Amino acid sequence: MIEMIRREWLSKPFQNILAGIVVSLALIPEVIAFSVIAGVDPMVGLYASFVIAVVIAFTGGRSAMISAAAGAIALLVFSLVKTHGVDYLFAATILMGILQVIFGIFKVGNLLKYIPNTVMIGFVDSLAILIFTSQLQHIFNINGMTYIFTVATIIIVYSIPKFFTKVPAPLIAVVLLTAISIMTHADVRTVGDLGEIKRTLPHFFIPDVPLNFETLKIIFPYSLSMAVVGLVESLLTARIVDDTLKTDSDKNKESRGQGIANIITGFFGGIGGCAMIAQTVMNLKSGGTTRLSSIATGTFLMFLIIVLGDYVVQIPMSILAGIMVVAAISTFDFGTFKFLKNARWIDIMVVLVTIILVLMTHNLAIGVIAGSVLNFVFNKKEVA
Repeated sequence: MIEMIRREWLSKPFQNILAGIVVSLALIPEVIAFSVIAGVDPMVGLYASFVIAVVIAFTGGRSAMISAAAGAIALLVFSLVKTHGVDYLFAATILMGILQVIFGIFKVGNLLKYIPNTVMIGFVDSLAILIFTSQLQHIFNINGMTYIFTVATIIIVYSIPKFFTKVPAPLIAVVLLTAISIMTHADVRTVGDLGEIKRTLPHFFIPDVPLNFETLKIIFPYSLSMAVVGLVESLLTARIVDDTLKTDSDKNKESRGQGIANIITGFFGGIGGCAMIAQTVMNLKSGGTTRLSSIATGTFLMFLIIVLGDYVVQIPMSILAGIMVVAAISTFDFGTFKFLKNARWIDIMVVLVTIILVLMTHNLAIGVIAGSVLNFVFNKKEVA
């Protein structure tokens, strides 16, 4: 017990706090963008990210994993918000959490071990491609200054660790280049261009929806989709962290923890969330290894909004895009090309189908499920 507390909470606290700060800076524009996708106020996504990141640090089964409002969930709920309003979203988020707790109790997380390695390869590589392509809008077809800040960010993130490791290189890039941008009045798009950030804390309330079967009929399909997609992304992210840190994690506890976090989020006016793979990779790359990095992410996120809001909105998007490009390159498994060269045609098909479906739908869960089914069918036919 003492060893677990030391490993998951107390190891390298300064390093983990700094990693959390880096992630919180990157979360803000991502979460605002996801809020726009869902058709809700940016604060709905920011509140959710604060609550989920802090709660999951205590309830989750995997340390060093970052959870917040997610794009995959935002895509699922747009029609619900448009048709019925934001209170139905909050109710759906609460039900999403309840379903995830039930999944955890019935050990649905154990199914993760049946996902084949070929699907994992496709999952990780498609994720890296999605991260990379999602940043292109913040880099290209804007102006020359944007290119300069993006390239400068990438150079700093790659070069600083060779000489200095006490402070995460992405944090140095954000602080240094934002200061230069402000002082030179650089013509670049900033975080503030994505949406207004209000300096208010979330508060508890009960969603204003009728408590009847009709409401359940409306929200249940959304809640089930949110729960499944969120759980698949969270458990696969946990597996990536397991491999990176060479430690195991309790996938069913993670399912219950994600559920508890989403239930609480719904009561505080937030959208549903799950593990954020890109931000988790960034956390690991910045030195985050414990649950403290998740708490630091959520806490500093609100600190940035409430106290440093005037500065946060001036952070150039090209800096954050540069950081995410590095995260994408770090995530992509370049050994895939060697694997595909020597693999069976069945394995090649599974990897490619997983990648193509994820890139077409922007839904990691669909790619993983389809790839797993395809792998099962192909191998069953081969045995027969």
